[in-house]
Amino acid sequence: MNDINGLGTGMAASPMVETGKVGKVPPTRRPDTRKRKYLRPAEVRALIAAARKSGRYRARDEALVLLAYRHGLRAVEAVTLEWSQIDMKGGVVTLWRAKGGKALEHPLRGVEIRALRKLRTENPDSKFVFLSERGGPMTTDNYRKVLQRLAKVAGPKVEISVNPHALRHACGFYLASKGVDTRALSHYLGHRSLQSSERYTELSEHRFRDFWRD
Repeated sequence: MNDINGLGTGMAASPMVETGKVGKVPPTRRPDTRKRKYLRPAEVRALIAAARKSGRYRARDEALVLLAYRHGLRAVEAVTLEWSQIDMKGGVVTLWRAKGGKALEHPLRGVEIRALRKLRTENPDSKFVFLSERGGPMTTDNYRKVLQRLAKVAGPKVEISVNPHALRHACGFYLASKGVDTRALSHYLGHRSLQSSERYTELSEHRFRDFWRD
């Protein structure tokens, strides 16, 4: 028998057990979503959609999810973000990475700038970008509760437990799936070592997609 499409030869037509009976094929199991620690792009979109249609602070919540996702923000980096770090005319945000990371300049895309402009009109004199109900900066606990509320609104479209780090991980896994190399990804996310970024390429669902092309 010839080797076809990279498959090996010598495989039995049907597996047999010692008794001579045909072995049972194990049932196909669905992935355990409880073990997944990151949000998929569709789930992020569901959170943003939920922010746009529910709650008292829709502009804030939409911008919060969008920026945290696209820039892989840690919770503390999101809630301490100041308007002085954002240059909407130049399309740049300067991020002060936590855990000893360096300051980085990330480009802002049009959808982000529009969300930020909408938010700025609501709080033209505030120092911090994301405010609590009392007008001060949000806390990391505030942020976590916002995500949990949005996940509840999104319902079954979000399959995992949502927290700020799941949104940060979503950024890493998405960029890894698009082929961003580990070193660039590490720099973008503000990691101090490549090992912290290697998890995204190692666990990416699409890492083997282009190994074979017919």
